[in-house]
Amino acid sequence: MARVQVLPPDEARKIAAGEVIDRPAALVRELIDNAIDAGGTRIELSIDGGGIRRIEVIDDGAGMEKEDLELCWQTHATSKIRSMDDLKSAETLGFRGEALAAAATVSHLEILSSADSREAWRLEVGPGEALSARIERGRRKRGTSVRTTGLFDTIPVRKRFLKRDWSEANLCRLTFFDKALAFPAISFRLTFDGKLKTALPAASSLKERFASLLLDPSQAAYLHEIHSAMTRFSVSIVVGGPELARPDRRQQYVFANGRRIQDFSLMQALEYGTQGWFPNGYHPVGAIFVDIDPAMADFNIHPAKREVRFADASAIHHAITSSLRDFVHHRNQQYAEQIYTVPEAEFLFPTEPYKSNQECEYTVARALALDALQESPPEYAPQALFAQPVTPEYAPSLVPQTVHTDLTAYAELAAHTELATHTPSPVFHAGHKLRYVGKAFDIFIIIEKDNRLFFIDQHAAHERILYEQFLVRPVPIQELLVAIPFRTESEEDDQFLNTRRDALERLGVVIKMDRGSWRIEALPAHWNLSDSETIQAILDLKRAGADLVEHWLATLACHRAVKEGDNLDECVALSLAEATLALPVLRCPHGRPILFELSREILLRAVKRV
Repeated sequence: MARVQVLPPDEARKIAAGEVIDRPAALVRELIDNAIDAGGTRIELSIDGGGIRRIEVIDDGAGMEKEDLELCWQTHATSKIRSMDDLKSAETLGFRGEALAAAATVSHLEILSSADSREAWRLEVGPGEALSARIERGRRKRGTSVRTTGLFDTIPVRKRFLKRDWSEANLCRLTFFDKALAFPAISFRLTFDGKLKTALPAASSLKERFASLLLDPSQAAYLHEIHSAMTRFSVSIVVGGPELARPDRRQQYVFANGRRIQDFSLMQALEYGTQGWFPNGYHPVGAIFVDIDPAMADFNIHPAKREVRFADASAIHHAITSSLRDFVHHRNQQYAEQIYTVPEAEFLFPTEPYKSNQECEYTVARALALDALQESPPEYAPQALFAQPVTPEYAPSLVPQTVHTDLTAYAELAAHTELATHTPSPVFHAGHKLRYVGKAFDIFIIIEKDNRLFFIDQHAAHERILYEQFLVRPVPIQELLVAIPFRTESEEDDQFLNTRRDALERLGVVIKMDRGSWRIEALPAHWNLSDSETIQAILDLKRAGADLVEHWLATLACHRAVKEGDNLDECVALSLAEATLALPVLRCPHGRPILFELSREILLRAVKRV
């Protein structure tokens, strides 16, 4: 007997079905896709026993005639394409014609459908050695209901490896959420074992659907929706502010033409675009929705369509990051003034809003400075871009370039006239002097002003002050007496250093190549890392992408700022506090808040004096 054999048709069908439906959630995905493609405006999913006993999807879409039902369960039967050429323009979620055929192979399938609300037809297909179908008249309003029962009863080996009912039910729920997120105009209902779990009315926006599905009602105000349209694709982004920051990426989603996909690059774009808005180690919640010309994307590279190959992925990535950066930097500076509450201690950030457009002017100046550092020839200094001087209220140059974290530097800082007499921002009332109260935990400077106590993180505050200075002044460069030689470990590192050498020089890092190896000839003044740490810090910039300038300036500011435990005398602390309260953005360059506010009223309430 030959070693190679052709499998019997029934066995071949079961194996093929397993590629499409490996668990109840996969069948839920396929059936909801069909309901959406049919134009349903109301879709209901009901499951029993984690979807193993029963799955039913009901919609009010176009419905099917008797002739359609007779064919729909056959392998590769579809109404959505006619030839390979149609794949280039297919705009439906499903198009292979495998879902109902697979369902009929691994479960008992029942379909009841009506195209006109007058006449309905019922189809029953049972799994077995030879699949057989029965069609009869039924009664139903326009639309379709599809029910499967006894999933994998005929494939015990597959059924044995399913999870417990509640785990499978949860996977079905997540699939349901994916579909509901991508199609806010459709109302969805989810029922588990006869109990209604989720009811989602049609929403007016992606943001509204995201909030109603995944957030508490009180959190909805911290969601934002951004749109960007290009020639052959558009991008919609729902992103949460720092109030919704998470320590993981579990609430980040990427969709392409309504499909949830796995695309690390686009998820990374969400992180890059919001860099500096969130504290280190925290991530935004949000979703990216790409609507693209089907000819520019291949959705046929994964059996479950979880992956997509884009014709120009870099353009989509750039559209996402630039839209987010524009939103964060130009349209959302009010985050510096919004209220943040810590319930246990009732700490608040300053609550009084800006009285003018100063924060907008500051943002424009900041963006110009960043553009200059990125693109201008080395001989042009960033401050030359400003036709009018940037006043302290907009972009303060608060700290002299000679400041270090030693006592001499602190004396210079305290004596610096520009710093000591700096005009406060409109967020804080002018005409009132600060009173130094003391230090707490070797971290916080405590200042009293206008019946309020400000707890200022001295490192984060000084870091932000230095960062603002670097934005409007050239980074001071110090030539090295002895160059630092090093070799790269990959062509990617060489390419990065070659293409970004001019940008690095504008940031104070002078690098030359000599006979296949590199050497660092100059670094920013007062650089204090070891040779190995310096090399690694420079090479790490390749992961910063378009945010290289901001990332490096934040690194410089962090290294030069005063540290936790550094002792500041009262004069220096007051100067640092005055400069802090004048900052246009009350966050460090890495996104952390730099102060908490505690009012006299809160303290009096705490000891029952009010």
